Amino acid sequence: MNFEAIFNFFGNSSIITYVVLIWLSLYFILSFSIFFSRISYIATWKNKEKESLETLLLGEKDLSRTDSILRKCTDTSLNHLEIYKNLATRRASGGLTWLSIIASTSPFIGLFGTVISILETFGGLGSQNSLSIIAPQISEALVATGCGILVAIPAYTFHLVIKARAFELLSIIDSEIKVLSNHN
Repeated sequence: MNFEAIFNFFGNSSIITYVVLIWLSLYFILSFSIFFSRISYIATWKNKEKESLETLLLGEKDLSRTDSILRKCTDTSLNHLEIYKNLATRRASGGLTWLSIIASTSPFIGLFGTVISILETFGGLGSQNSLSIIAPQISEALVATGCGILVAIPAYTFHLVIKARAFELLSIIDSEIKVLSNHN
């Protein structure tokens, strides 16, 4: 695709197409921002929890000198430790809702843009209904659907990757809870 075709596409596009493409662009940027911020946050936190688990496995019974989320828990009964695990679950899964929204709505937003563009194409044809006139305009209309799918795929993938990393983190915290509860 050359630059002339791109300029031609935007020159012939309606305001709806611009809104759809801007919306999808914002979704695209947001999904990558969420992904990179959450992955780095969870990786750092996971390393801290691994160190805390190793400290516990070496016989230390006090987590107050570690960076574990459980260090603030003064009562190490199973019920209190589970409360901290629930807090960790909420923190670790932050951003997943947005990624789900982006992954599920992007194709629909793109489809909306395509339908509007096709309606405008057919509405503007009048008596000229030659395939050579309709085909390029419909192919341009399908750009919105393609963009919607292009945004949805990484968002869904990022959702699954973050969910898996959060599960790994929570497994480490669960192991810490088991070690702490066995010390009682």
